[in-house]
Amino acid sequence: MRLNLLISCLVTFCGFSGFAQQKEANYQVIPLPQQIDLQHGRAFILNAQSKIKYAANSEMLKSDAVFLSSYIKETTGRSIPISPITIKTSKDKNVILLKIDQSLVHNEGYELKVEEHQITITGKDENGVFYGIQTLRKSMPAIAKGDNILFPCVTINDYPRFAYRGMMLDCGRHFFPAKFVKEYIDLLALHNMNYFHWHLTEDQGWRIEIKKYPKLTEIGSKRAQTVIGHNSGKYDGQPYGGFYTQAEIKDIVAYAKARHIAIIPEIDMPGHMNAALAAYPYLGCTGGPYKVQEEWGVFDDILCVGKESTFTFIEDVLSEVISLFPSKYIHIGGDETPRVSWKACPLCQKRIQDEGLKSDSKHSAEDRLQSYFMSRIEKFLNGKGRQIIGWDEILEGDVAPNATVMSWRGMSGGIEAAHLHHNVVMTPNTYVYFDYYQSTDVANEPLAIGGYLPVKDVYNFEPAPDSLAADVKPYIIGAQANVWSEYIPTTKQVEYMVLPRMSALSEVQWSNQEKKDYKDFASRLPRLLDIFQRDGLNYAKHVYDITDECQTDTTKKCIFEKMSTIDNAPIYYTTDGTEPTASSTRYTEPIQINKSCTLKAAAIRPNLRSNILSKEFFFNKSTLCPIKLKDDPKGRYAFNGAPALNDGLKGNSNYASGRWLGFYNQIVEATIDLGTTQEINQVSTDAIVNLPAFIMGASYVSVAVSEDGINFTEVGNMDYPEDTDLNKIDIAHYDVAFAPVEARYVKVTIKPSSALPKGHYSEGKPAFLFIDEITIE
Repeated sequence: MRLNLLISCLVTFCGFSGFAQQKEANYQVIPLPQQIDLQHGRAFILNAQSKIKYAANSEMLKSDAVFLSSYIKETTGRSIPISPITIKTSKDKNVILLKIDQSLVHNEGYELKVEEHQITITGKDENGVFYGIQTLRKSMPAIAKGDNILFPCVTINDYPRFAYRGMMLDCGRHFFPAKFVKEYIDLLALHNMNYFHWHLTEDQGWRIEIKKYPKLTEIGSKRAQTVIGHNSGKYDGQPYGGFYTQAEIKDIVAYAKARHIAIIPEIDMPGHMNAALAAYPYLGCTGGPYKVQEEWGVFDDILCVGKESTFTFIEDVLSEVISLFPSKYIHIGGDETPRVSWKACPLCQKRIQDEGLKSDSKHSAEDRLQSYFMSRIEKFLNGKGRQIIGWDEILEGDVAPNATVMSWRGMSGGIEAAHLHHNVVMTPNTYVYFDYYQSTDVANEPLAIGGYLPVKDVYNFEPAPDSLAADVKPYIIGAQANVWSEYIPTTKQVEYMVLPRMSALSEVQWSNQEKKDYKDFASRLPRLLDIFQRDGLNYAKHVYDITDECQTDTTKKCIFEKMSTIDNAPIYYTTDGTEPTASSTRYTEPIQINKSCTLKAAAIRPNLRSNILSKEFFFNKSTLCPIKLKDDPKGRYAFNGAPALNDGLKGNSNYASGRWLGFYNQIVEATIDLGTTQEINQVSTDAIVNLPAFIMGASYVSVAVSEDGINFTEVGNMDYPEDTDLNKIDIAHYDVAFAPVEARYVKVTIKPSSALPKGHYSEGKPAFLFIDEITIE
């Protein structure tokens, strides 16, 4: 009798599913719900007898029930049956219910309630139900094959902060197959995103089938070869191509819709149209010859706005695009449009004259011509019931009246557009360009366009800054990250570049500002990384790397190197340049550095070793001395200010790493106090050269010395030739040697190059000057 009772109790405990193990759900997911209230009571146990039921009057909820069942199968291996809710359902036990309640306050919001016998996900709308499902899905362990899952009683009330939560994928530079595009959409769904911005046309490839213009894919989707690296002048000699058929696009659109994601197609115009010009040369100002471009960058050949045939072509193309994409938004680009060909084109000049387009102190007549073009296309799309989105260059002129603006050149364009009462999606390159490097150790990273954007910086992005007035903030409708694919040729590299930065972005888009906390985010991230690991995704592991911070003591001329990891893993280090192992010195307190050395450190875990942190310290007479700049660096490139120029750390090829200071249209004047009078005979410094990124080297360096810091005497100077190679990327070194002199104060003056060289997209405009580490010998 006792044996039978014991067996009965065990069967009951295991949910009639054999002697299954139990694993517990955790509601600390990403993005973090707005409100999580744990309740008293027995937990709900998901087991082999569980069921999913959905509101019978909604096909979308039926689809959502299928998704939830599939997510549970991914985790547990069990197939959970689905069926409609009936009158008797309120009495059902061991059931997950999917319902709609329009009385909930927030659009796309939901309530997730877990009780002993039922889990109820109630959405304001069908999107809300889907996001409740995502929260339930992410609360489960990534792997629980054959296990029961115990859900503690809870009430979660949740909703998104922003209505627009997006990711972009550029398939123009490199083509990614339809199967991967669906995987990308699945990642958006996992992160509660609702817009997929699909960049489909570029100078290097036209990727969408347009039946009325077959040459767009017959010719425009193929380039003869591809440049190697950063426009090196060397090519791989391999033909490259690919495009999506209309049947594939319809399938992908339906796939996204089932996941509550709208696809915004981008047909970039009037620039970035070389692939179209190669297919139909009459669309250009000169008639060609044109080619599908084999290098990256911005090209002078653009659509001719003086020809009516250009508008016929665009309207025909957009009509087919509209038939494929139900989204209310159509992205028409508008970025990086050189006006060179328009200035020389009689037809474009006649259009300017006929339309009465005038220049002023702010905009040229050609700027107004772009505005004319964009406004005309907007009117066409509005007539078809659609709205346009464009990059922030559409503000250069008279911005199309109903346009939504994507602000990519920092935040200022979006702020200006919001003040003009345009809806804005913030997508600044400083925070959400996922083609940027994730580590300052670029030698051990896949080739990228440049920049530096770690997960923490993404997380700290604020799309609607507090400086905006209360009546302006509502025009910031959301945020998006962009993945430009010049240097991302494979699907695995796309995964590497977006994960887990996409996870950080999702919390920017979803969670209220006051709830954000990076340390808390980092503590929740490993559960999401477990899902990436389970699904075979090639995610970046930089979050497990060492985070370091240098603190300086200018009195002792000493640097204290502080190191940490998100999970407090043990750190081991060396200072002689050798590779650290578990036998090396273990880090317990800040490392004191007072001479030149090479520090290397690694976090060593049982199953995971971090990337090696490697830093070279260069001590000289200038190091850690008081330093002043006559003028501050430019905006976001000020970093830690003047002390970065003599902190003993030299910048690498990544100008956005924080070690370089960026100046724009400024002469750099730095004065260093050596503390005592010393003999010196040489001053050196470095500058980044990156013409594609609008960065040039110095043209002149001079050195002056003083005993009192007031009266200076020049002791040496050098002129340097200005760069003309439009593709040059390098670090330039400058030495100014002179006869030995006694000095306490040293003033270094560094002049930038006069202007970006002929042939550059911004020819004649000032270049950035990035300087680091002034050394004195």
